Amino acid sequence: MDDITEPRRIPTVRLKPRAEARAIRHGFPWVYADELVTDRRTQGLAPGTLAVLEDGERRPLGLVTVNPKSKIIARMLDRDPEAVVDEDWFAARLSRALALRERLFDAPFYRLVHAEADGLPGVVIDRFGAVAVVQPNAAWAEAHLPALVAALVAVTGVATVVKNGQGRARGLEGLAEEMAVVHGPAPEGPVAVAMNGATYMADVMGGQKTGLFFDQRPNHAFAARLARGGRVLDVFSHVGGFALAALAGGAERALAVDASAAALELAKAGAGASGMGERFSTRQGDAFEVLEALGAEGARFDLVICDPPAFAPAKPALEAGLRAYERIARLAAPLVAPGGYLVLCSCSHAADLQAFRNASARGIGRGGRRGQIIHTGFAGPDHPVLPQLAESSYLKALAFRLDG
Repeated sequence: MDDITEPRRIPTVRLKPRAEARAIRHGFPWVYADELVTDRRTQGLAPGTLAVLEDGERRPLGLVTVNPKSKIIARMLDRDPEAVVDEDWFAARLSRALALRERLFDAPFYRLVHAEADGLPGVVIDRFGAVAVVQPNAAWAEAHLPALVAALVAVTGVATVVKNGQGRARGLEGLAEEMAVVHGPAPEGPVAVAMNGATYMADVMGGQKTGLFFDQRPNHAFAARLARGGRVLDVFSHVGGFALAALAGGAERALAVDASAAALELAKAGAGASGMGERFSTRQGDAFEVLEALGAEGARFDLVICDPPAFAPAKPALEAGLRAYERIARLAAPLVAPGGYLVLCSCSHAADLQAFRNASARGIGRGGRRGQIIHTGFAGPDHPVLPQLAESSYLKALAFRLDG
């Protein structure tokens, strides 16, 4: 889609008379399909079209992007209804995001853009040194990808930009899945990322999500303190997440469990690059089955971490997701040595902190253990939260100290 340069050409969409314009004025970034007047003209707009949003009395609220095919029919882009979405507009948003990350981190490995919280709805950008991975998860971002990429290169100086067009969010927007290098040379193998004293290997072209989960960085660091001198079990380990941080923090040994053989190979490579290969081992298999098998074997660990994928990605899956979190806790708790620690994580925004905490506590109790919560962790500061949007705060990590 061409950038809009003449505001008078931009269509107008309007909230229904009873829709809550106050929430939009106070910073809520979304308009749901049942809140917008969807006449034939609005329904005919192409996904990703820019439009001026008006309240029920035809007063402008800002510039939005419209997707009639999505439950989130409009996303706020700019409070200025005459804003021009071009390379300069993207550069301003990216520069603001970069300033925060450069203040927080000494090395260019972080989430650079966290969607709505950084003013770019539906856009995720993770940076791996000279490589950036962009997830354009909304139709407007797909349409404006050339301008976004040009601004990203100009602002950050990255040499390579990878488009990761995969995932559930794109399907909800009616977008096709696609992986492509959209700027610069393709990465030659995994990218080495130094974090929490360990080296991680991120497969930015074929790995899960963007290749690495930066959001858990502070929780990795906290768990590493609990792991000193102990035996560690890292379930749903991906490329070594908690396990490698624990070894770097002084753990005696670590066992990583994951269903993906490719992820475990990257974890092994990271352990080797960190000089910790002799203290690191892996076990491939379904996490629930491995936990049951370890229990039958009488295995015990000083620290057990379970960091599963989102069991409750949306409200319809909430009850089943909470049962899954409870089951994880029930199977993991007996594997913790007396006086040891259990860290349970959830990245399901549909399961709020209280619901997740209750499910975890029930599971621990049904596993025959009791304990105290010693720490509650969230995503790192490179994953800022938009206060008006609960979905931008999704990650929870609970650290329990279990009794004897």
